[in-house]
Amino acid sequence: MRDLEIYIRDLEPHQLSAWLGRHLDDLVLDDGEVAGKAVKGTGHYQGNRVRISVYPAAFGKRYTCLILEAVALPWQTDLDCARSAWEALETEIRCSSGDWQEGEPVEEDKWWRLDERGEQQAVWK
Repeated sequence: MRDLEIYIRDLEPHQLSAWLGRHLDDLVLDDGEVAGKAVKGTGHYQGNRVRISVYPAAFGKRYTCLILEAVALPWQTDLDCARSAWEALETEIRCSSGDWQEGEPVEEDKWWRLDERGEQQAVWK
């Protein structure tokens, strides 16, 4: 099982389902109320079930965390996913700068930040 995790600034209702619907089949995601509570959903990619978790107010109230979990996903890395999200959503997207795994110490506190200025590594403040 692989997972991808990105953070989306100032997410508007239904933006996620519009973007993910272009990449996943059979998308079930009610993101109309994403600003108020965690949202779970599913989709399929290459015949594999994709679990979708959306957590508003991550890293402060302006960011929404999106986690996709599946055997196969449309993107290979968090950064690939972030690039796709930036193109579709046109709002700041952040993701981890490395291949950190659950349980490992956090050695690097820099994140990829994608916005109108381009792609940059930045410390999350």
